[in-house]
Amino acid sequence: MVVLEVLLGIVIGPHVLGLVPFESFVAIMFTIGMATTLFMAGIELDFGEIGGQPLTLGAAGWVLSVLLSLAAVALLHSVPKVDAPMMVVLALCTTGLGVLVPILRDSGELGTPFGRLVMAAGTLGEVGPIVAMSLLLSQHYDSWQEAGFLVLFLAIVAAAAWLGVKARPPRLLGILGRHMHRSTQMPVRASLLVVTALLLLAERFGFESIFGAFAAGMVLGQATRGPAGKPLREKLETLCFSWFYPFFFVGTGIKFDIAALGKDATTMLLVPGFALLFLLVRGLPVLLYRRRLAAGQALPFALSSAVPSLSIIVVITEIGSHTGSLNPDVAAALVGAALLCVLVYPTLGGALLARGGAAARPA
Repeated sequence: MVVLEVLLGIVIGPHVLGLVPFESFVAIMFTIGMATTLFMAGIELDFGEIGGQPLTLGAAGWVLSVLLSLAAVALLHSVPKVDAPMMVVLALCTTGLGVLVPILRDSGELGTPFGRLVMAAGTLGEVGPIVAMSLLLSQHYDSWQEAGFLVLFLAIVAAAAWLGVKARPPRLLGILGRHMHRSTQMPVRASLLVVTALLLLAERFGFESIFGAFAAGMVLGQATRGPAGKPLREKLETLCFSWFYPFFFVGTGIKFDIAALGKDATTMLLVPGFALLFLLVRGLPVLLYRRRLAAGQALPFALSSAVPSLSIIVVITEIGSHTGSLNPDVAAALVGAALLCVLVYPTLGGALLARGGAAARPA
């Protein structure tokens, strides 16, 4: 569905058929859909499942990715007409957890050891660049102020998560339960209120709104863990996956200027070049997992980790284009490579994983 939605957006967008411009309603819903992908990724996080060695390996893998990305950007900086700034380092270190979560869910891999390792690596590949981007690319406050706001924001998120898990008055739970299937939909409305509050708080502190959405997902994910929270999670999944998700992926296609990729040979070569760098930067840390992965899972894991976060890359390219620090052609090539990776890597990784699983099953 992600592949079809992105391609649909490219076809109906202003750069091909010109049926739908990227403005007003579409632009607003695109932003909301972008935040929703991070919100649902946060809901699926279960630190009890990915804690310990998976999270430690994920952190070590992300640090290795940063070092590889620094080396790659240093090489790109010497290429004529490219002049890749340091913000490209963050783009290459991302993992699209919002894209991977529904794929892992639908394939039944989310609760498996492989799925837990991918979720841990994806969490660091999503949270690490968001935090670094908020601290280094903020246009509201200096780095020290942002660091203070980050600590305060994380404290608020931790307090909200603790209240959601521990403070459960029976009377309040009874009211929410009675309104779960009524027209009031009070639990769903309360959840959306939490999302809105953390979105606004993140923006107020100078962070990107997607950081607030991810934090809201973590809070609600912890609060609704277990069988009692399943009805609410199902309602949120229905709302987000069927309504908000398509606006992000179709909007990404609408917004993407496919004609810009053919301006010159350098830009055309940058697309496969960046796609390969995504795989090298986020895929090579699979070497740290060689004792934890079963036979035939190394390449699917590398491909899954190399699926970039479209939402973060869109934000980075917008900041770079707005400040003039990122060449527009390089920005277009970076988004084009990210789209190519989202279209190819999950499909290829899923096929290899399914083939490996079939080969491992007894006759």
